[in-house]
Amino acid sequence: MKIIIINGPNLNLLGVREPGIYGAESFEQYLPQLQARYPAIEIAYYQSNIEGELINKMQEVGFTYDGIVLNAGAYTHTSVALHDCIRSLKTPVVEVHISNVHQREEFRHHSMISAACRGVICGFGFDSYRLAVEALAG
Repeated sequence: MKIIIINGPNLNLLGVREPGIYGAESFEQYLPQLQARYPAIEIAYYQSNIEGELINKMQEVGFTYDGIVLNAGAYTHTSVALHDCIRSLKTPVVEVHISNVHQREEFRHHSMISAACRGVICGFGFDSYRLAVEALAG
């Protein structure tokens, strides 16, 4: 089984960016723990701050991988292009967020991509990624 985690804008700053919300650990520190927990699953990782690059990566893997875990960051709330891309893929996508977006600013309460995704997981810190992997692994 092959799953890719795709992180969007500013998530390259995890561990530095607002540690009160996102924690003090970088995603690169967390990823090996997740990979070790699921040795039978090939878990790849990609991050970009650029919307078009996120779309290109999803189109690249969206017909051959078994699942995509997508934290689109702020693009979650603005991107019809990501929504359309997700709808075009064969591979199921699970939307994840580290924080509970519904406890944050009002503009974060609406997702442009949720309706195109298999499911949404938010508010469990990095464990949101694990829960998404488990959902995809079924």
